[in-house]
This record gives sequence, structure tokens and C-alpha cells, in this order.
Amino acid sequence: MTAVIRAEGLGKRYRRGVVEPRGMLRDSLARFVRSPLAALRPPAQEEFWALRDVELEVKEGEVLGLIGRNGAGKTTLLKILSRITRPSTGWAEIHGRVRSLLEVGTGFHGELTGRENTYLSGSILGMSKREIARKFDEIVAFAEVDKFIDTPLKHYSSGMQMRLAFAVAAHLEPEVLLVDEVLAVGDAAFQKKCLGKMGDVARGGRTIIFVSHQMNQIRRLCERVMWIDGGRIREVGPTAEVTGAYEAAVLSRGQNKTARPIGVGPRAQFQSWEIVEPDSGHPHRLNSFDPVTVKFTVQVNETVKAGHHGAALFTMDNQLIWGWGTNVSKLAPGLHSFYLSFPTLPLRPGAYSWHVNLWDDGNMLDRWLCEPELIIGAADHQTARDEWNGILNLPCNFVTKEENQEAAAVRICTEAEMENRLCET
Repeated sequence: MTAVIRAEGLGKRYRRGVVEPRGMLRDSLARFVRSPLAALRPPAQEEFWALRDVELEVKEGEVLGLIGRNGAGKTTLLKILSRITRPSTGWAEIHGRVRSLLEVGTGFHGELTGRENTYLSGSILGMSKREIARKFDEIVAFAEVDKFIDTPLKHYSSGMQMRLAFAVAAHLEPEVLLVDEVLAVGDAAFQKKCLGKMGDVARGGRTIIFVSHQMNQIRRLCERVMWIDGGRIREVGPTAEVTGAYEAAVLSRGQNKTARPIGVGPRAQFQSWEIVEPDSGHPHRLNSFDPVTVKFTVQVNETVKAGHHGAALFTMDNQLIWGWGTNVSKLAPGLHSFYLSFPTLPLRPGAYSWHVNLWDDGNMLDRWLCEPELIIGAADHQTARDEWNGILNLPCNFVTKEENQEAAAVRICTEAEMENRLCET
């Protein structure tokens, strides 16, 4: 496939003014008397990079997801690609007609009717009058405002306005579509409808860059994901892998967890953990349903005479998935490795946390909430409906069989056997 969007070395620098307190007139005069030059000097300005050293390539028909915290630079990147703002460094090129959904409701006016606003907003978004007229009934039906289409927009509820605005934007037909967090409109039922519409657009073969904070939307729509953090690309790769790593980072940042309980002595301490098999190129990431071997390394400082080792696996919201424990033989001082092997770990994509501990004769030696987290990046084999997604991610084969035909075949065979004393298969 040919590259539709390419960018190299993209960066955007802004100047942030430092506003000094003005106070009253006497305060300004006092500052002037103390230091005339400082009082006349313009306020200091601070520069910051909203985006820096971004490399990007999107193939024709690909759906690329952009994720990251607020202020990470996602919208800035879309504005550069939309030619709304110029980059400070680097360059970007796009082949094909580009349309952007950066803000729902662009061009709406409260005094105009829903019909008039549909034509106005559609024109601003780049649709021709003929194109809007051809899609008008479909837009109104999608927005569910057919009874109010000739009513001034100021009499619409906020939900009705958002539904109409998204309906207009969603019926664009460009070769390249840039979407910035526009699916969080209306109630839950309409959001599902919006997601379905975006899925139809994606399956239509258009090239899409899609920004969202909803990982379920990213997983459903995107084939590949770019994670932007602090204006720089932190990770790019398959959707399940990158979204899992991002969720782990976000949850770890928001948790104030104590990795080791107070009071545990220095006799032993867990040092690290890693996935030994299969080798995915990342020691804490699992991308397949193959057999898994996990290694936990512990430093023993004093002899363990009656050891007991426990391990458990939790979701990031502390839901227990699996727990296990076993007695271990005498451990001499030194570095030891504990290996756990599983036929498979069929978990849905995301981040998980290992909890391990070591005891000696009933006394806790160490307990560790392993870091970094386990990232499951395997393909998702569950239903597209989020409310029916569980923790297990089990691949399954589905076949259909007409049982009446099979029964008929058995009956014929039985009759033939009765007559000829022979049943051919």
C-alpha cells in the first residue's frame, strides 16, 4: 500500500506569556520608582514545545489511533495535518482530499433552523450544496431531529444540537479523515450509533487518524496506535499492545500503591520479573496464546529453612484472576529464580499486575507488587459489544450443521444395511 500521510521531524513551538500582577495605580508607580527599566520592560515570555520530532506514516485505507493524556500534543498534530496551523520544524504531506472533525458543531448558529445549520455547517466542513442535499434526509434521520428540523437551533436541547452536529460531520466522504474526540456526544445509545457509523467509515477503505480517550473505541476501530506523551512519540505498534501499555502507565500514575509492606525484614527481597517464553521482544509483554513461562528473581540474604512461595495475578482494578502457592526447599543465601509455567494466559488485552511473596516458617520475608505490569497484547477474540467483554479472551471455532440432513443420512445407511448387510461410508 502507498503512504497517504507522511511526516518527518514535526514540531510545534508556542510562546507562553508570563503575566505579572498589575495591582493598583500606586503599585505600578511604586514599581516604577524602584526600577524604571524593569517597569518598562515587556513581560517575559516562555517557550514550550507542544509537539517535537514526530515521524508519521499512514498507509492508504489504514485507521491509526492517537492516544495520550490531555495536553500531550494529539490535537496539535491534527491541526498541523489539517493545515490549521504551521509546524515550527519538519514537514508533512497528505495525498487526497482531507476533512477534519476537530470540533463538533463548527459553524452552527442559534438563530438559524436545523435545516439551515445543516447546510451551513456542511459547507464549512467542505461539502458541496449538492452533496448536502443528497445526504440531507440521511443526516436528519441519523440525528433523530426530523420533527424539529425547521425549528431554530436555539430551541434545541444541547443533546439535539450535538446529535445534529455529529450527523453532519459523520457524513463527509473524503479520502482522508482526521477525527478528534467527537464520539463522546449524546447519550449512551447515540454514542453506540456514532461508533457504528465511524466503523462503517473505517470499513469503507478511507484513511483515518482517530483521537480518543476511550480505549474501547480505539480497540474497535484502529489497526495501529500511536501513543504521544509530552509532545513526543512514546510508542507505536499494534492496537492491543500499545493501548495495554498506555493503560498500565495511566493506572500506575494514578495509584498510590506501596510495593512492599511496612515491617518486612531484610532477609529476602524480590528483584525483578520477566516473561521467559515466548519471546516477544519485550520482557513484560505477551502477544500470543502460546505456552508461557514467567520468572521471578529473589535475593535471599539469610537461609530460608521452611519456605513458602505465593503468586497471584490481578487486574489493574484489583480483581483477583488467579492465585497459587507452594512450599519451597531450603534456600541458601544468594540469588534465586522461581519459574511459573502456564499452557496459556488467555486474557483480554490490557494491563495486569503480578503479586508475589516469600515466607519462612509462617513469617513474611517479602511481598512485591511487580513492576512493570504485565501487558497482554494478543488479538481480541470477544464480541464487539463492550458490555459482554469478560476477562477471559478465548479463541473459539464456530461451525453450523444441519442436524436433519445428518439424521437422514444415518437413516438411509441403516436401511441399506438391513437389506444388504453392508453399510458403506
